[in-house]
Amino acid sequence: MKLSQNQLWRKENKFYRIVRLERLAVDYKELDPMDPDKGDHYSVSKKEFCRLIKNGEVVDQI
Repeated sequence: MKLSQNQLWRKENKFYRIVRLERLAVDYKELDPMDPDKGDHYSVSKKEFCRLIKNGEVVDQI
C-alpha cells in the first residue's frame, strides 16, 4: 500500500484524508461526507493508520 499526502481513503461510510505524512507518523482528518470542510484531526503511527484503512479504497473525490 502506497500512502501519499492529501490522499483520500474510504472505508465503509467514513472518509479519511491524509493531512501530513512522515516516516513513522500520519496526521489525518476524518471527513463528514455531507460537509467535507468539517472533520476531526488525528495523529497516529503509520502502522495504526494502515490498520484503520485496511480493506479500504482510495477515492478521487467525495
